[in-house]
Amino acid sequence: MRRVAGGLAALLCLGNALAAEIPLYPTGPSEDSAFLRFFNAGAAELRLSAANGASLSLAPGQASNFLTVPAGKPIEGKLALGSQQQALKVSVEPGEFATVVGVPGASDLRLVTVREQPDDFNALKASLAFYSLDASCAQAGLRSAGGNVDIFKAVADGSAQRRSINPLKLAVQLTCAGAPRGEPLDLGQLAAGQRYTVLLAPGADGPRLFQAQDTLAN
Repeated sequence: MRRVAGGLAALLCLGNALAAEIPLYPTGPSEDSAFLRFFNAGAAELRLSAANGASLSLAPGQASNFLTVPAGKPIEGKLALGSQQQALKVSVEPGEFATVVGVPGASDLRLVTVREQPDDFNALKASLAFYSLDASCAQAGLRSAGGNVDIFKAVADGSAQRRSINPLKLAVQLTCAGAPRGEPLDLGQLAAGQRYTVLLAPGADGPRLFQAQDTLAN
């Protein structure tokens, strides 16, 4: 995954296929870069109101691009999903890629931050991650749909695993404690040199899988 050097970190206001960049924090050439994105695992629009007045809106199942932010400096604000909301305060370490996921709860919004320090780049392979964010799915895993080949096994709630795989057309099946759950998710054609994420989150009818491509904001 390429990095964006210098410039202004941005939040993306997404809607109607248009994106507007709004400054979040300035970065300078002497500062180490870190990377932050947001993902909406709910069934309503997820809205971020940052403390500096910047905003971000994500449709259900949508991820923002990774935004370049200075390392170690807290980003504060509020995230709202329908009538549920939660205060946000997150900082990202140098070279780290962090994803803040808004997960609807029984009474209030739950924010889960998943952190990665990628070191597995291979231009000849695709990179696939699995984020487990539903405690009701014990020992969560992914296997190839139809092929029954395990891709990830026993991923604990709130954690992630990543691996390189051959570029291919892939559909995945969620497993909980080794047993298939729900319908397969078609990821389409995975391209060499690209990074992807599959996210497991709770849904009204049981565990749900989402997919996102890991891209950096320009």
